[in-house]
Amino acid sequence: MNRNKNAFVNGIRDGIPIALGYFSVAFSLGIVAKKAGLDPFQGFLSSLLNHASAGEYAEFTVIMANAPYLEMAFVILVTNIRYMLMSCALSQKFHPETSYVHRLFVGFGITDEIFGISIGRSGALNPYYNYGAMAIALPSWSAGTAIGIVAGNILPASAVSALSVALYGMFIAIIIPASKANLAVGGVVSASFLVSFAVSKISLFDRMSDSMKISLLTVIIAAIAAYLFPAKDEDEDHISAESRKDDEGCISADSQKKNEDHIFSESQKEVTGHDA
Repeated sequence: MNRNKNAFVNGIRDGIPIALGYFSVAFSLGIVAKKAGLDPFQGFLSSLLNHASAGEYAEFTVIMANAPYLEMAFVILVTNIRYMLMSCALSQKFHPETSYVHRLFVGFGITDEIFGISIGRSGALNPYYNYGAMAIALPSWSAGTAIGIVAGNILPASAVSALSVALYGMFIAIIIPASKANLAVGGVVSASFLVSFAVSKISLFDRMSDSMKISLLTVIIAAIAAYLFPAKDEDEDHISAESRKDDEGCISADSQKKNEDHIFSESQKEVTGHDA
């Protein structure tokens, strides 16, 4: 019992910075939700059930487009599918005897940031650690959206328009560092902008909603990028590095052996000369 309590408290402690960041992002998301016609309770409930800014933004875009439920399901599946992979990875951190109930609840509350602090824990992961992080972070995310909607109803239209741009700034802040660190990622991001712009100008796709266009392009471009630029495993990189070290070591040893042979040969010549 004390072990679970300590894990829960540690989760709350580590979740406080996440909660503060979530509130500011969710506030901007609430401005978008207000444009989609949601009231504060609906926005709160939406964020309580959907813990991804990209997923919620896609959701609100679908609502504004009056798209069918099937399209909403597909769009949110595409934008949030990464959490399935995170859940699979995190399940390896649990003790083998951890019940499926705990696994389901932890999977429900996975976000990028909660996954980050959880996967970094040493040893087996206690589910109550995740519960502590979820207890502070998810209500902050939901409350931020609700308060953003309230602010959108109070503030003048010019202020609402200005605040709605903040969400785009967050997305740009996500892609710029990754693009600078990896040329392949930067190329894919640039290609995505160009292809998306081109599709928006082709009349053939006019009957398709923006959210569906984005989702289909995401799947197609990501598949092409994965085929052309597959990510290398860390083990492969380690093996390659070790191979390079071995090759360099062999070259160095060969060079040293040649130098030794040369010195020995020269010394033999000198000795022969003195004897003569």
